[in-house]
Amino acid sequence: MGSAIPERISAAVPNATIPAAAGSASVSASIGRGWRLLGALLMTLALGTLYAWSVFVAPLEAEFGWKRAQTSAVFTIAVLMFASSFILAGRLQDKFGPFWVAVTGSVLVSAGFLLCTFTYSLPYLFVCYGVLGGIGNSFGYSTVVPVIAKWFPDKRGLAVGLALAGYGGGSAVFGPIANLWMIPHLGWRATFAAFGLILLVMTMTGAFLLRNPPEGYKPNGWTPSARRHEQSAHEFTPGEVLRTPSFYLMWCGFGFGSTAGLMVISQLVPFATSQGIPGAALATLGLVVGALGNVSGRILSGWISDALGRLNTLRVILVIATAAMPILYKVGANVAALYVMVFVVYFCYGAQGAVNPTTVADFWGMRNAGVNYSLLFTAWGVAGTIGPTIGGVFFDRYKNYEAAFYAASLLAGVALACELMARRPRPRSIGVSPPPASPTAASPTARFG
Repeated sequence: MGSAIPERISAAVPNATIPAAAGSASVSASIGRGWRLLGALLMTLALGTLYAWSVFVAPLEAEFGWKRAQTSAVFTIAVLMFASSFILAGRLQDKFGPFWVAVTGSVLVSAGFLLCTFTYSLPYLFVCYGVLGGIGNSFGYSTVVPVIAKWFPDKRGLAVGLALAGYGGGSAVFGPIANLWMIPHLGWRATFAAFGLILLVMTMTGAFLLRNPPEGYKPNGWTPSARRHEQSAHEFTPGEVLRTPSFYLMWCGFGFGSTAGLMVISQLVPFATSQGIPGAALATLGLVVGALGNVSGRILSGWISDALGRLNTLRVILVIATAAMPILYKVGANVAALYVMVFVVYFCYGAQGAVNPTTVADFWGMRNAGVNYSLLFTAWGVAGTIGPTIGGVFFDRYKNYEAAFYAASLLAGVALACELMARRPRPRSIGVSPPPASPTAASPTARFG
């Protein structure tokens, strides 16, 4: 490779040789797969700025006199649009390939930030940040997992975890820059404009790097095995996925687990404030400790799942989450202990976001991985909508955070039960005869994009 950066990224996942007869293989094979991973990281890091919304809340409220419920609705709309458009984005990705879908996401999310510069009313902000930003995130994000899973069938969990780490770290990178320097010196309008241009460059670069490998691709020296976390030999269609009991168990596991995490995460700052945690420590709590936990959870859980198996990794993560949430409540007044437990909660939350898409690719095949994962991702959309709300309702009712944290632990336990019951789907369970086993049965096949 011509650059040291992709070499470091792909050190654990070396490049591969692509068969010369693979049609347009020369286009996709002209650069190493480490560049594909770099493109995915650029895409997710840029899209993760959606979660830096909180840095704009105070200046917007100060200028327009809006209430917190009104500004919070902006982010809620973005999450809803992200989740609701993800199925369409996933289907388009599977049908036409990742490039134009990623470009569409790049244009939409960048335009959303740039147009926010001219904000004059709340409905205008709903459209620019909520609708354009949410749909743009959906289209960009939908391309990352299918592309990286196809390029790295040998270490799929680690590669997908690395790619999605950017989404967990985007707000941690751009949030402090905006909050501590850009908004105080340039103003929120110029900050929106600068973010729009930065996101355009990052996501467009990512879109040009996110191309599918040719059919029959496999890394050098790698032979598909029959291990239980390898890819299904049958390529499940979305309709077939919805006929497998495992989908509903995993949907509930992902949904309850994410709801539990968001119930606690959404209440962390007010909870820490109520425990007398100093203001400087509060800033570190969310921007540094939480981000490190989220990113670490995505990367390490992906790596662990390659060895331990996808479902086993999810089960371990949910066991830890079930125990961590009550402990977090108990140690809330101790800054050091609070930091440790916040890291653990974010770790578990990020881990679910990384292992679930890899599980979809393994269980139901790569051909329809985009739309199949989008079906499972609706669980996160529900969690992102109701999780913070439930946490707030518990506080309003009981006037403390104990009920919310223990309820979150209970939900994590329910998610664990669902994952314990889930099993790798078998084609015969839906009346489909699997194809004869072959040495390349587990090798991903893909449309070019």
